[in-house]
Amino acid sequence: MARFRTWVGIAVAGALCASLAGCSSTGGKRAEDARKAAAAQGRAAVDTPRWTFAMITHSGDGDTFWDIVQSGAEQAAVKDNINFLYSHDDEAQQQAQLVDAAVDKKVDGIIVTLAKPDAMKAAVARAREAGIPVVTVNSGSAESKDFGALTHIGQDETIAGEAVGEELNERGRKKVLCVLHEQGNVGHEQRCDGLAETFDGTVARLYVNGTSMPDVQSALEARLQSDRTVDAVVTLGAPYADTAVKAREGAGSDAEIDTFDLNAKVAAGLKDGTLGFAVDQQPYLQGYQAVDLLWLYRYNADVLGGGRPVLTGPQIITKADAAALEEYTKRGTR
Repeated sequence: MARFRTWVGIAVAGALCASLAGCSSTGGKRAEDARKAAAAQGRAAVDTPRWTFAMITHSGDGDTFWDIVQSGAEQAAVKDNINFLYSHDDEAQQQAQLVDAAVDKKVDGIIVTLAKPDAMKAAVARAREAGIPVVTVNSGSAESKDFGALTHIGQDETIAGEAVGEELNERGRKKVLCVLHEQGNVGHEQRCDGLAETFDGTVARLYVNGTSMPDVQSALEARLQSDRTVDAVVTLGAPYADTAVKAREGAGSDAEIDTFDLNAKVAAGLKDGTLGFAVDQQPYLQGYQAVDLLWLYRYNADVLGGGRPVLTGPQIITKADAAALEEYTKRGTR
């Protein structure tokens, strides 16, 4: 692959200093159908008991990033002879109730995200009190160990933001607009904080209603029209990159559009130069490894990470990498 600049080395030193949060990437009905077909044709590679694992995420309806996480988890579940249950809610209290429901079902393991950790603490504690091993994934690296989870799998959001700031410096950018699409998501704030820490220019933040793409586009277009000094826009989820491109066109701006996360549209945009770069946290790997690690713990009391998160990113993806990754984004695994 032409170039993958990983920040894992630096992230090890600061792995406990940040919470995480997921954004959006690729998926939809085609990915769902492909995932079901793969699961139906799959065969377990082990003869261990058919344990039941539940994954509960903070995804909202239609947040296609989680299609990739779920796909990875389901394929690992087939291999490991696991009965896999998936549920989600973007309201923290509802997500906590889904964890409680999994505890009541006496599942054999729980995978959970901690985008809003304060609201999830009691639910995770109840799972641990019930003797159910917990793995946190994607969001909550700072809280995972304190909450009693076996380990955390995901990207350190502060380190990822720092990687973006360094990349923007190399590109000679002077003023960047960091677009936050989910109020209260600590990981999104950490991404922008990390960016500001390493970026030599000015960082401005724009809070938008991420549940409405027309609102996102109009808010971003208005900002770009009113501030012609913005020469880079960073969105915190792949679907918002395409909306930012439309806003740039509507505003008549020359700002570069960059994004967190990867999907087929982002890969195409990198390839044709519409987008500058993307930051990939490998959501498929997050889901796959979460199930695999729970299976390893149930089977052999294995734990990875040595008390630190197991990092899946960040990776800076540019035009040079897009062609090699395009095939994987189309099948819904990157």
